[in-house]
Amino acid sequence: MSTGLALAGMWLTGLLRRRRGRLLGAAACIAIAVSLLAALGGFLAASKATMTDRATRAVAVDWQIQVQPGADPGTVLDQIRSYPGVRVADPVHFGDSAGLFATSGGGAVSTGPAVIVGIPDQYRQHFPGTIRTLSGADSGVLLAQQTASNLRATVGSVITVRVPGGATAAETVAGVVDLPQADSLFQTVAAPAAAQPQAPPDNVLLLPISEFDALFAPGLRDDPAVVRAQVHVARDRNLPPDPAAAYAADIGGARNLEATLAGAALVGDNLGATLDAARQDALYSQVLFLFLGLPGVALSAVLAAVITADGAPRRRQELGLLRARGAGGGQLTAVAGSEAVAVGLIGGVVGAGAGIVVDRAVLGSPVSLSWLLSAATAGVVLTAVTVLTPALRDLRFSTAAAARAAIGRTRRPLWRRAGVDFLALAAAFAVYRVTSRAGYALVLAPEGVTALSVSYWAFAGPGLLWIGTALLTLRLADLTLGRGRRFVAALLGPLAGPLSSTVAAMLARNRRALARSVAVVALAGMFALSTAVFNSTYRQQAEVDARVTNGADVTVTEPPTATIGPDLAGELRRIPGVRDVEPLQHRFAYVGADLQDLYGVDPTTITGAALLQDSYFDGGTAAQLMDRLAAQPDGVLVGAETVADFQLSPGDPVKLRIQNAATTTFETMPFRFIGVVKEFPTAPKDSFLVANAAYLTQVTANPAVGAFLIDTGEADTPAVRQAVSDAVGTGATVTDITTVRGTVGSTLTSVDLRGLTRLELGYAAVLAAAGSALMLASGFAERRRTFAIVTALGGTRRHTASIVLAEAAVVTAGGAVLGVIGGVVLSHLLVTVLSGVFDPPPATLTVPWAYLTLVAAATAAAIAAVTTAAAHTAARYPISVLRE
Repeated sequence: MSTGLALAGMWLTGLLRRRRGRLLGAAACIAIAVSLLAALGGFLAASKATMTDRATRAVAVDWQIQVQPGADPGTVLDQIRSYPGVRVADPVHFGDSAGLFATSGGGAVSTGPAVIVGIPDQYRQHFPGTIRTLSGADSGVLLAQQTASNLRATVGSVITVRVPGGATAAETVAGVVDLPQADSLFQTVAAPAAAQPQAPPDNVLLLPISEFDALFAPGLRDDPAVVRAQVHVARDRNLPPDPAAAYAADIGGARNLEATLAGAALVGDNLGATLDAARQDALYSQVLFLFLGLPGVALSAVLAAVITADGAPRRRQELGLLRARGAGGGQLTAVAGSEAVAVGLIGGVVGAGAGIVVDRAVLGSPVSLSWLLSAATAGVVLTAVTVLTPALRDLRFSTAAAARAAIGRTRRPLWRRAGVDFLALAAAFAVYRVTSRAGYALVLAPEGVTALSVSYWAFAGPGLLWIGTALLTLRLADLTLGRGRRFVAALLGPLAGPLSSTVAAMLARNRRALARSVAVVALAGMFALSTAVFNSTYRQQAEVDARVTNGADVTVTEPPTATIGPDLAGELRRIPGVRDVEPLQHRFAYVGADLQDLYGVDPTTITGAALLQDSYFDGGTAAQLMDRLAAQPDGVLVGAETVADFQLSPGDPVKLRIQNAATTTFETMPFRFIGVVKEFPTAPKDSFLVANAAYLTQVTANPAVGAFLIDTGEADTPAVRQAVSDAVGTGATVTDITTVRGTVGSTLTSVDLRGLTRLELGYAAVLAAAGSALMLASGFAERRRTFAIVTALGGTRRHTASIVLAEAAVVTAGGAVLGVIGGVVLSHLLVTVLSGVFDPPPATLTVPWAYLTLVAAATAAAIAAVTTAAAHTAARYPISVLRE
C-alpha cells in the first residue's frame, strides 16, 4: 500500500513538472463547473426567499374571515385571536347604503348605492397597507377618493348617509383616502374567482366601528343580514423561504382554522392567493436554473473529459511501461487515481471559492453551505466520470503489448453507424413541434392545489439538440478532415503554402482528436449564443409587459363614473416633456352572457402613440389591423379565447350589449369581427374587445375617455408624471412605467434577474474563450512529438507555425460556424419551451450584438494567444522529446 502511494506521489509530481498543462486544464474545467453550480444555487435559494418576502409584503390583510349568519362575532373573534400564528385580529363590519348625499356649489349631489365600512381605531396601525390618506385626517369619517369626486366633497364636507330602514345620518368628512387593495377588501370571501365582483364598489365610506354599530343598530334588530361581520387577521408570517412550502404552510393553517371554527366562519386567504402565484414563478426560476445553468456545467465536464481523452494514448503507454517494470494492479490503480484526486481537489477548492466570490459580487447574496456542499459533491462526481473512469479504463491497456500504438483503419463508432445524431435531432424537432402548440404549459400550478407539476419531458428537446449537435459536429469534422482532405488542403493554401497537402494529411491523421476540439468549440459558442439571446429576449419582453400593463410612459386613468372627454388631451400635450397623448375609451360590453372590457381607439393614431407590437395581434401586423379597423367603422377586434368560444370567422357580425349613456340601459349594438387581439395597452390578460372610438361614441352617446396614454419618449418620466398629476387633480389615477416595471413582473421578474443574466453571460463568455483556448492548447501539447519530428527532418519555424495555424484555423472556423447554427436553433427552442416565462410571448428573438461581439473578440484573443505561444514553442522542442 505504501509503495502504491509512493508511486502515485512520484507520478503526480511528474505530472505537475512535465504535464501540468493537462492537469491544470482539467482542474480548471471542474472549477468552472463547481463555481457555476454554487453561484446558480445561491441565486436559486436567494430568489425563492426574495419571492416569498415580496409576495408577503404585498399583502395587507393575510386572512379575511367572514362570520357566518347565526354565529356570534365576539366568540369567533376570541377563537381567532387565540389561534397559533395570529399576530393581530381586528373586527371589520360592512353594511350597504342606498346612497350618499352632499351639498356642493349650492346644489344637491348624490351617489348610487354605497358600502359603509366600520373599522376599529387601531386598524390602520395593524394593517397599514389597506388605507392611504390623500388629504385630511388619518382617522374618523373617511371618504374614498372616487366617492369624494362623485360628491364633489372635501375635508369638512357634510354628507348624508341613508341606511336600510329609511334612517339617515349626517357625517362630517375628516379625510379623503385611497384604498390600494380594494379588490381584496370587498371580495366575496371563499367564493371562486368567477363569482367575485367585477370591480370594487364605486362609493365607499369608512366609519369608526362604534359609529357604524350605532348607525346600523336599528336595522340590525329587524334584519341581522344588514351587517356583514368580518375578522381581518395579520399572521406572524413565520413561513419557509420557498414560496411553494410557504403556500402549503399558509393554506394548511387557513384550513385548520376553518375546521377549528366548525362552520362559524369562512377564511378568505389573501396571503395564500399571493403565494399561489409566487410558487409558480419560483418553479420557473428552478426551470431556468436547469435550462440555462446545467448546460454550462455539462459543457465544463465535456471540456475536462476531452482534455483527459487527448492524453489517453500517452497515458496508456506510460502505464504499460510501469507494468513492464513490475508495477502491480494496486499500484497502477493508485497511479491512475492520483490524477483524478489532484484534479478534483484543485477544481473543487478553487471552484467553491470562485462561486462564493462570484455570487457575492454579481448577485450580492451569500452561498449557503448546503449549496457549496452540493456543488463540491457534483465536482467529485464530474471528476470521477471525466478523469478517473477513463484512467481506470486505460489500465486494460497497461500491458506492453496492448500499449503499442495501433496502426491501420479504426472502426467507426457505433453511434455513427446507427445515426444517433440524426435521431437525436429529429426527436428534438418533435419536442419543439409539441411545445410550440397552443395551450402547452411547461409549469402547471392549479389554483388551490398545493402540488406543482413540471412537464420535465420538455427538457428532452434542448437536451437532444445538445447531443445531436455535438455528435453531428463530430461526424462532419471527421468526414471533412478525412474524405475532404483535398478540400481542406485548398483552404489551407494561404496559411501553409506548399505544405498545405502535408498539413492536411497530418490533420487527417489526428482528425478524431481535432473533431472533439471542433465539437467543444461549437458547443461553447452554442451555449454563449443561446444564453445571450434568451436573456436579451427576456429583458425585451419584460419591458413590453410593463408597457402593456401601464399603457404608455405615463397613463392617466379616469374613474368609471367620470365624464372627461378627449379635449383634455390637448391640455396634457402642453405639459413640458410630453410628446404625444392618445385618448382611450373604456366601456363594458356583453358578448352573450360574458361581460368583457371594451376599448375605443382612434386607429389612425394609436399605433405610434401606444407603441403597439405586432405580437399583440393574430392575422396581421399591428399597422395592418389598425388600417383594417379604420376602414371598417363598426369593426371590432376580439380576444382569441372569445373567438374560439363563439367560433367566429373574419367578417362575421357580432352583437354587443353596451350601456347607452342617455338611457342608462344596455342596448344591442351591431359590430363586425375583423381580427384577433391578444394584448392591448391597459387591457386585462383575459378576453377583451377593441373598436373604433368614433363609432363607440355614436352608439353609446358617450364620448367619455377612460384613460389618456402619454408618450414621453422615456425621458424624465417621473417629472412628467408629477406635472400630469398636478394638472388632473385627485380625481384620476396617474401611473408611470418606471413604477410599473417593479410591480408587474410579479415575483419572477422582480427578483433581480439582471444579476442572473450577468452571471450566465459571464460564464458563457468564459466557457467560450477558455474552452476554445484549452482545446487548442491541449491538442498542441499532445503533439509535441509531431513538432519535434518536423524539426528533426529539417523543418523551419515557418513550417511548424503553419501546422499550428492550420490546426487553429480548422478548429476555430469549424466550431464557430456550427456553434452559430446550433445556437440560433437552440435559442428558438428555448424561447418556445420556456414560453411561460414571457408575457407576452416574443414575436422575434432579440440578438445582443454588443455582447456577442465582445465574446467573439475575447475568444479570438484567447485563441490568438494560445496559437502564438504554440507556434513559438513548436520549433524549439528538442530531439529528446521523441523518447517520450
